[in-house]
Amino acid sequence: MSTVYQINVKPDTPGEAGLPKVSVPTTQVTAKGLDGDFNRFRVNKKQNDPDMAVMIISMDMLNDLNNEGWPVMPGDLGENLTLENINYRSIQPGQRYEVGKAEIEISIICDPCTNLSALTYVKKEKISEFIKTLMNRRGWYARVIKEGQVSSGDSVKLIK
Repeated sequence: MSTVYQINVKPDTPGEAGLPKVSVPTTQVTAKGLDGDFNRFRVNKKQNDPDMAVMIISMDMLNDLNNEGWPVMPGDLGENLTLENINYRSIQPGQRYEVGKAEIEISIICDPCTNLSALTYVKKEKISEFIKTLMNRRGWYARVIKEGQVSSGDSVKLIK
């Protein structure tokens, strides 16, 4: 059974990048994203695009990155929901998932960006290599179909 491994948020903090995000045990998922989270790129550059309300990644992808020498932790890449027991490569646009009491629909893949340089374990001379490594692997954006509460440990079910 797929579950929510960790929920990650970061409030709007002037002068700071939006990552890494920090773990919270539970939150409300709304059409604009997770309560307590602010995504500067989505707000300023994408006019609060509802297709970018939530970002997900799976533990298998984080484990792959760790095995390749990149010590990423849940929340580091800017994802809101870190999922376990789901194959990252099986996630596709148009899929709908019930996550706790919420429902999301996968919309677009998240491209890596230079804000990843905020991660202290990535040396400056390695940031372009890290960004290339994350192409098609940083996570997926999703729109919120049904608002609701999500907690760590909640089930994640593919419904469409």
